[in-house]
Amino acid sequence: MDACDVLIVGGGPAGASCAWNLQDSGLRVAILDKAAFPRDKVCGGWITLPVLDELKIQPDEYARGRVLQPITGFRVGSMGGRELETHYRAPVSYGIRRCEFDDYLLRRSGARLLLGRTFTRLERSRGEWIVNGEIRTPMLVGAGGTFCPVARFLGAKVNRETVVAAREVEFAMDSRQAAACAVRAEIPELYFCPDMKGYGWCFRKENVLNIGLGRMDAHGLAGHVEGFLKYLRERERLRIEPIPPMHGHAYLLYGRTPRNLVDEGVVLIGDAAGLAYAQSGEGIRPAIESGLMAARAIGAAQGIFSPERLELYRDLLLKRFGKTESHWATRIGSHLPTAAITFLARRLLTAEWFTRGVVLDRWFLHREEAALGV
Repeated sequence: MDACDVLIVGGGPAGASCAWNLQDSGLRVAILDKAAFPRDKVCGGWITLPVLDELKIQPDEYARGRVLQPITGFRVGSMGGRELETHYRAPVSYGIRRCEFDDYLLRRSGARLLLGRTFTRLERSRGEWIVNGEIRTPMLVGAGGTFCPVARFLGAKVNRETVVAAREVEFAMDSRQAAACAVRAEIPELYFCPDMKGYGWCFRKENVLNIGLGRMDAHGLAGHVEGFLKYLRERERLRIEPIPPMHGHAYLLYGRTPRNLVDEGVVLIGDAAGLAYAQSGEGIRPAIESGLMAARAIGAAQGIFSPERLELYRDLLLKRFGKTESHWATRIGSHLPTAAITFLARRLLTAEWFTRGVVLDRWFLHREEAALGV
């Protein structure tokens, strides 16, 4: 039977970051994933500057042969309202393609890669985990996204949880399409739904275009997406026809559906732990930081992976992301009628102090949060 000291199920940013931070631990680390990398992964795909610091990525080095689109501003509005452009003097974020970014992180993780192998079975025997009846490990890390099979094993009620549902598409434009594209590469566009239960986006990364919409309520999502695309066409923001079929996915927001993150010889990280930012839905930075923190807790456990030793991971998460009560805007909005929310949203989203200081700097960029020390 194959064996390792730490088996990470899921080769996305969370799992790869956890393995990368365990390189000097002396532990034998392996990553299991059903996909063969590089693999397609539809995602809005931007990373903030602290991510580069946390993972010690040099932008010039990463950009060789890969998309790394500097972002120096945003166009923000409410659908049906006026839009406001906010500009920064230097890049505040970068656009990436997940098919490239995830593969880059995985290859430099230092872990043994078990790719193209589906997780099918999990057993507990003599203080160890047995995966698929063929891999033995004392420490298991669930990093397989919202529907991670390790999370299911720990009791996650996947079909009963409150998720954000999204549909999006990402495609490379030919020269004709690129010339017709009204979206500027350095200025992503964000359009909030009138009821503030979701938002759509148009994001150009060099000659690649990403369009999507996510909402807190999955009911009627297709209709909201069609309405958004119609809105973009009417505003002449979308001039490319036809666009390829859109793909759906779902994720959990931090604090909305808590999962059991720590147990005997097992932790959950990234989307498997439900760590996406509540206001923006952005999950790359929380995923990476959770992977780094999990690695720290695993290393500190010194081979004794009891819940008590691994509780450090939960403590680090709480210190980083705070308590799980709902945000003040969510609490206020839950008591207001839709008409009032629409009116307030349109007024606030045309106020520069609110768009820059709250929506962008706090909700999307988290500029007040320094890079995580690892």
